[in-house]
Amino acid sequence: MMRALAEHEPGAIPFNEHAARTVFRQFLSLPAFGRVWLLYESAALVGYIVLTIGFSFEFHGHDAFIDELYIVPAYRRRGFGRQALAFLEQKAREMGVTAVHLEADHGNDPAIELYRRSGYRDHERFLMTKWL
Repeated sequence: MMRALAEHEPGAIPFNEHAARTVFRQFLSLPAFGRVWLLYESAALVGYIVLTIGFSFEFHGHDAFIDELYIVPAYRRRGFGRQALAFLEQKAREMGVTAVHLEADHGNDPAIELYRRSGYRDHERFLMTKWL
């Protein structure tokens, strides 16, 4: 599913399976990094969502990113994304998180609409990155 997500996003960072496995093991090694949840419909795996934890003075303490949200194409537009967001937000509150952020690719209108309907707002800022 991680590969499918990476390949679905236009202009995204190319998927590197070795790097993904390595960073996933690192992520799982320390609960302070965040959580990952698998999403099921009965016995069928329909997706996953990842929350990573940070700290921000601007957002008054622990903040978090929805680093990845993926729903298998056959299960999209059936409420799984909305339910996953609501579940994650409740878990984040329980973890003491004060704000949840996410990013969406320009042109991914279905995802952007889901996020807006769920209460996420664009701050009209640029996400800038420098690899170290």
